[in-house]
Amino acid sequence: MLDAMKANGLDDLDYKILKILERYGRRSFAEIGRELNLSRTAVRERVNQMMQEKVIERFSVIINPRAVGLNFSVFFEIECNPAQLLDVAAVLAKNEYILSCNQMTGKSTLHAHAALRDKEHLESFLTEVIYALPGTRSVNSLLLLRGLKPKSGGIKIN
Repeated sequence: MLDAMKANGLDDLDYKILKILERYGRRSFAEIGRELNLSRTAVRERVNQMMQEKVIERFSVIINPRAVGLNFSVFFEIECNPAQLLDVAAVLAKNEYILSCNQMTGKSTLHAHAALRDKEHLESFLTEVIYALPGTRSVNSLLLLRGLKPKSGGIKIN
């Protein structure tokens, strides 16, 4: 990972800052500076530079879906009419229960990940949202049993 970062102009200090921010996103520039023996200003400038260069896309909070009652994690493989694939994707991307939506190689396929309340919510979501979209040919639903290496945005710094 570090080799790839260096190839893109990041140095060891940038890497260390990213590693700290990944684990402790609320840590202040002053705290990071103390840990790395840098000034608060130096850390702020490096973080701002990485934001300008889109190394850091944004800062956010990750909400646990189960903690807010969304207990079903479902992956959908949605085959679409090629001419309507982007329209289907646009509607899904705007839906509050869709966590991600991606176009995949193969038969005009979208993969979407949703966080839903329960079995009844899954049934109504399929019927009222996905099946109702013009251009949807077929849908395969996969209920997540256990996340073994969950992804919560971006890459992980090791």
